[in-house]
Amino acid sequence: MIKDKIIGYCNSLGLDTLGFIPCRRFEELVEFYKYRKENNLENEFEEKEIEKRINPKVYMEDGKTIISIAFPYYHEDVNENNNGFSIYTKRGDYHRVVKEYLEKICIYINSLGWEAISFVDSNYLPERYIAYLAGVGFIGRNNMIITEKYGSYVFLGEIITNAKIECNEVRNFQDIRQFDECSKCDICIKECPTKSINKNRINPNICLSYITQKKDINDKEIKLLKGNVFGCDFCQLKCPYNEGVKINVLEEFNTLEYMNEDTYMFANMDNKIFKEKIAKTSCGWRGKNVIRRNAIIKMHNENYDIEEFKGPSPYINNYIEILKKK
Repeated sequence: MIKDKIIGYCNSLGLDTLGFIPCRRFEELVEFYKYRKENNLENEFEEKEIEKRINPKVYMEDGKTIISIAFPYYHEDVNENNNGFSIYTKRGDYHRVVKEYLEKICIYINSLGWEAISFVDSNYLPERYIAYLAGVGFIGRNNMIITEKYGSYVFLGEIITNAKIECNEVRNFQDIRQFDECSKCDICIKECPTKSINKNRINPNICLSYITQKKDINDKEIKLLKGNVFGCDFCQLKCPYNEGVKINVLEEFNTLEYMNEDTYMFANMDNKIFKEKIAKTSCGWRGKNVIRRNAIIKMHNENYDIEEFKGPSPYINNYIEILKKK
């Protein structure tokens, strides 16, 4: 069977957490996305056209099956420095790493006589929902996909193929908010510093990770940043499902030692440092100045004289002036 062959090939690459669902239009999400749009819950990174978010046929007209694959990224880091960077940012850019794996799988599917295309943050489909339906993991109260072996420390990638593979959706939309696996646990709600996570509905627009990625932030958001430079791990670090998870799986996600350097290096970095180091990571896509800004805010909160970080960038200089008035 083609399904067994694909699973076997993925296993040979070190990937053992994947699932298959029929390639279909996710009609059940229409009202959900309409609600988000009507209540201004969409953020700047979201696709505005609902059809592109719910219909995989937009990307492959004759698609028959979607394959969802989890890529574990957490490596033990004995020299970890709490310098404000989320765990996922301290390794090679997952867009590149995951894409390389997915392309190998697509080539393998091609060799079996079928077509396949791959995605990693390159389409607007609901990848966590797809992974949930496929049984890759469950969605926790923190809105993250949580797998059995690797907890929430995974990146997701998808493949759409015109091969009709025998599969069923093992979960459904109606059950998604029951949080059966979380039960009465509300640790992530208590740990969330911005109260983005609550018992009723996630508000991603005040998620601390999202705030660190915004190009422009207001006074309230500057205060919320506190010690975060890029990303946020508060809800992950205390999640019981992340205790004792399997780590050090894919060598491409080994920790980059320079990502553990003190915050000063990131606050003071020039184009050369950014291009040689930061651009290769999962936060490099955001550019130098947003990362510098957040690092400078962290140092200001630690009572460092940030005047020395002034330079030719009006963007950075403006935030330094704002901070000096606080």
